[in-house]
Amino acid sequence: MAKKTKTTARHLAVAMARVCAENRCRDVTVLDLRRLSPVTDFFVLATGTSARQMRTVADRAFDAGRDLGERPFSVEGAETVEGPEAARWVLVDYFDVVVQVFTPESRGYYDLELLWGDAPRVDWRRGWKPRADEPTE
Repeated sequence: MAKKTKTTARHLAVAMARVCAENRCRDVTVLDLRRLSPVTDFFVLATGTSARQMRTVADRAFDAGRDLGERPFSVEGAETVEGPEAARWVLVDYFDVVVQVFTPESRGYYDLELLWGDAPRVDWRRGWKPRADEPTE
C-alpha cells in the first residue's frame, strides 16, 4: 500500500463523513487537525440515533474504507449490545482519520468541537449528491 498523503487523508475523511450522513447520522462534522495534533489529521464526528445504527455506521465505514484501499487500525464500541450496556460511542480509527459516532448525550459530554475549537471545518458536502431519501440538514 502506498504511503498516505494529506490529500488522501482528507479524501478518506470526506468519504467517511458521507458514509455517516448516508446512514442517517446527524450533525456530521469533519475537523482538520493537521496543524493541531500529532496523533491524527482528521476527526469525523457524527451523532447516531441508536446502538444498532451506530454499529451499522461502523460496518459501512469499514466497507467504504476497504473500497478505498484502507483498513482501520481499530474499531471500538461497535460490539456492545442493546439496553443499559449499549454503546455510547463507536470509533473507527484509520490513523490519519478517526471516525467517531456518539449518542447525543455522549457527544455533548465529550464536546470535541469545543475541545478542538481552533480546528478548521472541512466542507464534506461539496459535490455530494445525497440520495432522495437522505436527510440533508
